[in-house]
Amino acid sequence: MADATGFGVGFQAAVPYYYFSNALNRFTFRAKPDMSDNELLEFIEIEPQQTATASVIILHGLGADGHDFEQVVELVTLPATLSVRFIMPHAPMRSVTINGGEQMRAWYDFVPHSEHAGEDDIRVSAASVAHLIERERQRGIPASRIVLAGFSQGGVVALHTALRYSQRLAGVIAMSTYLDDVRTTEAERSDANLALPILMMHGTRDAMIPIMRAATARENLIRLGYDVRWFDYPMEHQVCMEEIEEFSLFLAEVLS
Repeated sequence: MADATGFGVGFQAAVPYYYFSNALNRFTFRAKPDMSDNELLEFIEIEPQQTATASVIILHGLGADGHDFEQVVELVTLPATLSVRFIMPHAPMRSVTINGGEQMRAWYDFVPHSEHAGEDDIRVSAASVAHLIERERQRGIPASRIVLAGFSQGGVVALHTALRYSQRLAGVIAMSTYLDDVRTTEAERSDANLALPILMMHGTRDAMIPIMRAATARENLIRLGYDVRWFDYPMEHQVCMEEIEEFSLFLAEVLS
């Protein structure tokens, strides 16, 4: 059982797609072996042709890695005036209970029928993502021009990080995911990110994370005052082309 954006497995191309008109520059950063949990993760970075003025950090799902979203980034269409750097970190290798203890890339351990298992892992992963945000700020990108995005497990960590982050972010994109603990979120959330724009997208046939779990997260986030935009699609645990279009429109809006 491994999450995937679906390219080659479950990607659903329902509408025509468009590539960036400009070439993208890619490189892979590999963390030093002695880096601690709260330091930089390994990641793939895609640079725009012009100097970046905004950054998007995209977190993959269980069992995948940062490469999972490379093709998604190629399908994102943005205004020519918007220069965005895309950063796709690899989750650490860890034992995953639902897969019989198998070692794989995961943001946290997943235990079936447990509401709170993996909470410590989520906090460690969120701290690692916050370190990536700090790196972008040191490179001249203000927090208000940084978007966190995530698919499945990655979406859980993206929401956890953004709602607690001490500086105002541009927004969150939460794909096929849920909110890990609404009571803790309500107690720990940062005033800096109240009413944060959040794009939530989910498949109506998702058997891995049922849509009702995502809808409950949506209602809780709305109750807490966040600016939630919701879209659902007739698909399973995957990404479709209509979703990438909304992804593009959201980035153009919150980073304009």
